[in-house]
Amino acid sequence: MEQLTTATFFSKARIHVLLFIATFLTTYYVNGLSYSITIMTILLSHEMGHFFMCRKYHVAATMPYFLPLPFPPFGTFGAVIKMKGMIPDKKALFDIGATGPLMGLIFSIPAIIIGLYLSDVRPVPSDTSGYLGLGEPILFSFLSKLVFGPLPDGMDIYLHPVAFAGWAGLFVTALNLMPIGQLDGGHILYALLGKKSVIVYRIGIFLFCVIAILLYPGWMVFAILLLIFGFRHPAPTDEIAGLDRKRKILGIILFIIFLTSFTPVPLKL
Repeated sequence: MEQLTTATFFSKARIHVLLFIATFLTTYYVNGLSYSITIMTILLSHEMGHFFMCRKYHVAATMPYFLPLPFPPFGTFGAVIKMKGMIPDKKALFDIGATGPLMGLIFSIPAIIIGLYLSDVRPVPSDTSGYLGLGEPILFSFLSKLVFGPLPDGMDIYLHPVAFAGWAGLFVTALNLMPIGQLDGGHILYALLGKKSVIVYRIGIFLFCVIAILLYPGWMVFAILLLIFGFRHPAPTDEIAGLDRKRKILGIILFIIFLTSFTPVPLKL
């Protein structure tokens, strides 16, 4: 019986392992070993935060599915887990939604700081046709000023791959913390506001679509997905019990993190 159980486990884990290896290879191909190790660590920590919280609250969930993409700038679409069970209450919903972004942030911020110390400050090239500019969210800009101070005119930071992985981790964290539908931010918001959260979902989707139309057309595919899936959130089994004060404060902090980590125009081509 033990051998059968072990064989079944490895059979189910095979796809997760193969996708992990494939994503490691695509991120390595796009930006090298240091980037690959750093971004994979950030993505893995985020999803395992969700996974272990699901285990804590006895919510059935898959291991992370990594999504490889053999193209720049990221080499990956990120990673996801699939929850299969009912979430018992708002406390569990909050903890499952919040732990992933928190874990990702714990690894992203040191990656940004270490990577910035490994980065160079150089003049912006006169020919910018092959120059990839990155939008700077408030948090990233704050960290870069701590490391380099104000930059002279005509100068820019050329990010080391570790710093770029940290920037990408911040980017992923911000996307997941959007207070919409079944994103992590949507889980947190539903735990805070219950069914009233649908009002915020609608406002959030509207604002995101405006950004996609007016500022950055690259958001359009994601905006369409939010229009299709972003208005609903499955209710926990117990909708009566609320959150304690500590979780409410943490929820506010997480939305401040979202505002300081999100950039409307992430890539400037």
